[in-house]
Amino acid sequence: MGRPPQIQGAGTVPDLAAQEGEADLPPVAQAYLEHVRVQKRLAERSCTLYALDLARLCAMAGEAGHELLALQPAHIRRFVAQMHSRGRSPRGIALILSGWRGFFTWAAQQSLVPSNPVQGVRGPKAPKPLPKALGVDDAVQLAGFSRPDADPWIEARDAAMTELLYSCGLRVGELVGLDLAPDQDTQRQGRGWIDLQSADAHVQGKGGKRRIVPVGVAAQQALARWLDLRERGLAQAAAAAARLEPALFIGRRGERLGAQSVWARLRQRGQQAGLSAGVHPHVLRHSFASHLLQSSGDLRAVQELLGHASISTTQIYTRLDFQHLAQVYESAHPRARKK
Repeated sequence: MGRPPQIQGAGTVPDLAAQEGEADLPPVAQAYLEHVRVQKRLAERSCTLYALDLARLCAMAGEAGHELLALQPAHIRRFVAQMHSRGRSPRGIALILSGWRGFFTWAAQQSLVPSNPVQGVRGPKAPKPLPKALGVDDAVQLAGFSRPDADPWIEARDAAMTELLYSCGLRVGELVGLDLAPDQDTQRQGRGWIDLQSADAHVQGKGGKRRIVPVGVAAQQALARWLDLRERGLAQAAAAAARLEPALFIGRRGERLGAQSVWARLRQRGQQAGLSAGVHPHVLRHSFASHLLQSSGDLRAVQELLGHASISTTQIYTRLDFQHLAQVYESAHPRARKK
């Protein structure tokens, strides 16, 4: 219900402004804010956003001559149309509606309103952006990049992560959740593992859905190099921790590598490889899907490899593929080029 918790400390000036303006809200709105602050224990930033949403709702209701608790779905739809006409983004409207929906859900639970007037109201649809993928040449350049002068331990680990992301189309959470081998806790805790002998990655994706993805030859070789060095070159305490840590990818202290570290390492590797486009784990997942679809045309197979529950999610890559073909056509066909 409502907004997800936000990071505390962000937006200090709006926070103070919201706290000063909270006293101007009607008592029922103040009671709801007290509820989310005390009972739901949301972060201060989330409470600030709720207060701003309610202040906006009260202002729009006042301008229209309506009491807050007397609002109907038609009024909410009119407010949505007004916000959209004033240039607010579909995503911004969706977040505001989420805040309003949470307030009226609470109000209905307190028997203050007969029903939630926001429940059936949806904001305008946002255009679905195309996923960003590397070109084939750039992806191969990144996967094959190496730095002879770099720390061999770091280089082997980062190369293995890059190859595995591009070879298997893994999400970053799936990558950092990989273990060296399955044990009694692996599946129970939603982790996966690599079976190099069978050249398979066993991963658990969204919704607890498990899948098996083939690991390409280049990724197998990179993983073998990393596994050979995984516990070497570490301080004694870190090496001991690494032997006890089931994670495939670890940091210098022997602990499981986190998603943020993977993002940072991959971004740096993309820059070192000379790629102009920003590189992050999901870019390699998109590249995996796009390049596989270009070569095979098998949408169902790509869906299974990505672990998508619905094929409509995978179909966005057909748009990306068509965009690529259109660019090739426009640059190569003699009757398509602008004079």
